[in-house]
Amino acid sequence: MNVTASLTELLRINYPIIQAPMAGGITGPELVCAVSRSGCLGSIGAGYMAPGDLSALLSDIKKNINQPYSVNLFVPEQPDASRSEIQNAFEALRSFREELHIDENPPVFNEGTSIYEEQLEIVLKEKVPVCSFTFGMPAKHIIQELKDNGSIVIGTATSVMEAILLEEQGVDAIVAQGSEAGGHRGTFSGPPFHHMMGLMSLIPQICDFVKIPVIAAGGIMDARGYRAALCLGAQGVQMGTAFLTAFESSAHPAYKEAVLNAREDQVVVTNAFSGKEARGIKNQFIYEMEKETRILPYPLQNDLTKEIRKAASEQNNAEYMSLWCGQSPRLSRSQSVESLVQSILSLSKDATL
Repeated sequence: MNVTASLTELLRINYPIIQAPMAGGITGPELVCAVSRSGCLGSIGAGYMAPGDLSALLSDIKKNINQPYSVNLFVPEQPDASRSEIQNAFEALRSFREELHIDENPPVFNEGTSIYEEQLEIVLKEKVPVCSFTFGMPAKHIIQELKDNGSIVIGTATSVMEAILLEEQGVDAIVAQGSEAGGHRGTFSGPPFHHMMGLMSLIPQICDFVKIPVIAAGGIMDARGYRAALCLGAQGVQMGTAFLTAFESSAHPAYKEAVLNAREDQVVVTNAFSGKEARGIKNQFIYEMEKETRILPYPLQNDLTKEIRKAASEQNNAEYMSLWCGQSPRLSRSQSVESLVQSILSLSKDATL
């Protein structure tokens, strides 16, 4: 392997630590700014954000920091579902809507492609320093346009083949996402259950087959995971659950509490909330949906459960919230971003690599 530039040089950051771009309102300005101010890379999880909300958030962040930051976008997927399949899936969620006193409104689905295109326009207009993608590969011309506009482009891979494809597509760096990762994973070249390689196996294999920097993601919570990832060949790490419970995180208090008190055997993989396999803490919703077959593909199922998750959050009811979490919840801490970053750097001899 012959990497031409180090990750820190590429991203113009002091330390090779990236705060994972957790979608769903967790990565507000306070968290993103705190991470970037610490010398690491703060990330906006913009996958579900309306274009206007993304513009407002970028304006807020740019007023508060001069350091680099990242925006993460979801490459759109266009699944098919018949009218009867949609109605059946809607009916399967009736008991949850009744429990949370949600009106029986007909399902409304987002126009994923048009939102994605509008988000890209904003990223280009605002000259976002780093733009990352998950759930697929953006078109080559999009990657080139972003790079010509001054953005560093990062892709997400869950296998060696995906990493090779991303490098050929022209990305600047790759997030190697192991099966330990919380939430949705970025698999795009086959069924997710064929891409469940653990991070310790994934990192060295990807590093042996690509020349661009590799960023390790999945279950990394502290200095031990950080150092292990660097020893295996990664040039940096991306951490989600570790930052989720930080003081600056916008995650719901009940969500943070669930992660801080979770056991590793309570973390499961489910498609019940979104139609795409995601790792999170098992709660009543997942338990009741375990044998349910009337689940639409992503992102249709995600749109169907949106009102349920929103109402659960408003009612402070963690049993019906999507509590995405990696495989190491016992290592989570309630602390500031500064405390988390310094605890990693102070125990890591290779902190400035």
